[in-house]
Amino acid sequence: MPKMKTKKAVAARFRVTATGKLKRSRAGKRHILTKKTAKRKRQLSTPALVSKGQLKTYKRLMCV
Repeated sequence: MPKMKTKKAVAARFRVTATGKLKRSRAGKRHILTKKTAKRKRQLSTPALVSKGQLKTYKRLMCV
């Protein structure tokens, strides 16, 4: 059976941490920033982890 190819769209959006979790960026920091508070924009710029329910799916797509 041939090797599974990495889905490049998924690989561009996530980074693998040392413990094997997936780090992602938060949505909502692209436009309409004037009505959002400085605290909210600052918290949106910090990375987050992929939820446990979706972790298996994304790791399979990344061939990790």
